[in-house]
Amino acid sequence: MQLEHLRRPLEPAIRRVLHWHWRFSRGLTLGVRAMVIDGAGRIFLVKHSYVAGWHLPGGGVEPNETLATALARELREEGNIELGETPPLFAVYFNRRVSRRDHVALYVVRAFHQSAPPRPNSEIVAHGFFPPDAVPEDTTLSTRARIAEVIEGRSVSEIW
Repeated sequence: MQLEHLRRPLEPAIRRVLHWHWRFSRGLTLGVRAMVIDGAGRIFLVKHSYVAGWHLPGGGVEPNETLATALARELREEGNIELGETPPLFAVYFNRRVSRRDHVALYVVRAFHQSAPPRPNSEIVAHGFFPPDAVPEDTTLSTRARIAEVIEGRSVSEIW
């Protein structure tokens, strides 16, 4: 994929520019992620156009937005997923890999509706439900760690 060849070398610079901007526009960055688990026990993952690997769906909490509102918006945008009920908060993590001020709230979603699979777009280039023991090879280490915490009951880390 041609986009992949362009994105990979630019990824560190893009990330630094975005976080430099956020450093001055926000005192702290906060994000939400969802572990969406279907009735067969599969987990919904997405692949972004601007960062490598498969991830749990989610994104940043915008000004004047609650965590729940941000979660619902991100799931609609990235997965065409509508929440059936307010999901439980599983944990909050410090994401020091991204910056010294980034935190991620992880929710476990079991009650949801997906009317149709999302169409790949400029942000999400691939998506799918995967068995926890058969996620794509390039699933990120942090995503694999969250799956182990939620599905296997492993000890919850404070670090994303």
